[in-house]
Amino acid sequence: MSKTAKRRWSRELESEVDGIAFSTTGPILLHGYDPPAGGKWVDDVIPGKLGAFDRSTGERLWLVPCEVGYGRGFGAGVVSESHVIVVGPSASGHRIVRQSLRDGELLDTENVPAFDHCVVNSECVLLSTGRSVMCIDSLTLIESWTYAREGERYHDVAYVDGRAFVVYSVEKGYGILEIDRETGDFLRVIVKPVQKPIRDLCGTAGVLMYLGSELDRLLPAERAGELASAIALHKDMGARDSQSLVALDLKRVGDLRWFDVLETCPSDDLPDISIVADGGKLYVARRAMLMARDAVTGRPLGDWTVPGLDEKVGFSVADGAGLLGEETRVSMFERPA
Repeated sequence: MSKTAKRRWSRELESEVDGIAFSTTGPILLHGYDPPAGGKWVDDVIPGKLGAFDRSTGERLWLVPCEVGYGRGFGAGVVSESHVIVVGPSASGHRIVRQSLRDGELLDTENVPAFDHCVVNSECVLLSTGRSVMCIDSLTLIESWTYAREGERYHDVAYVDGRAFVVYSVEKGYGILEIDRETGDFLRVIVKPVQKPIRDLCGTAGVLMYLGSELDRLLPAERAGELASAIALHKDMGARDSQSLVALDLKRVGDLRWFDVLETCPSDDLPDISIVADGGKLYVARRAMLMARDAVTGRPLGDWTVPGLDEKVGFSVADGAGLLGEETRVSMFERPA
C-alpha cells in the first residue's frame, strides 16, 4: 500500500500559477498572472507576476510585476545567490529578464526568439524554438550560440552534468542528440531518430532518462525478449508498449542502462506522466502518484500519493523537498526518498 507524502506547508494564492522554480538553497519562486474578467484579453500576452516565498514556511517574501507574462513558452530558475532569471512572452515579444532574488527588482532584460521549451541553470539558458536551439549566457544574457541543421526540428532540451541534450525529429522519427555546451557544435546522436515522440527529458548522476514508446525500434536484439516479457506481463494486456521509461548511460555514450514499460494501453488512453530527476534519483509523476527510482539501477524506492499532483501546473524536486504548483495553490512536500 502506498503512503501519503508529508506536506510541509501549503499556500492558497489570489493569482493563477503558470511556473515554479527553486534551487538547493534560498526561496522558492512562483510565476503567475491574474486572468482577465470573462477570460478575454485583447493582446496575446497576459501581464505576469513573480513572487518569492520562504521554502521553510511558505511565507511570502515579495511579489512584483514581471516583464514576462503568460503565453507561449516559459522558463525560470535561480542562477545565483542574488539573481533569478525568467524567460517567456512579453507585450513586446519574448524576453529573458534577470531580477534580484532579494526583492524582485528588475536588473536586466534582453529580447529572445519565441520558443517552446526552456531550461534555466546557473551556467546557461537553453531554448528550443522548433527550428533551432539557442544557448544564452546566464551572467550576461547574451547569446552564446545557435544550433540548427536542415531537416531537423527540435523539442525538449535538458542540461545534465554540464552537458546539453536535445530531443529532435526527422521524417523517420524522434531521437536525442548532444550539442557541445561551449561552442554549440554537434557532438553525437545519443538515440537514433526512429522512436515515436520522446517526452520529458531529464537526467542525474551520469544517466539521461526520457519517456518513449515502442522500444523494439531502439533496443538491441539481445534485449528483445526482456521487452516482450514486460509487455506480456503488463496489467493492461496491450500488444506494444505505449509509454516506457528509458535510462541511458552518459559515461558510455548513451548505452542503455535500464528500461521499464509503464503503459501498454492505446495512446489515446494514456495518463499524464512526467519525470524529474535530482540527486541520483528519478521521480515519476502519474496522476496523483509519485514513484521514486534509483537513476543508475532503476531500482524502485517506493511510491507515494501526493495530494494535488494530478492537477499540477508544475512539479520539481531539489535538496530533499518536492515543490508542487497547482492552479491557485503551491505546496512543499518532504521528498519521499
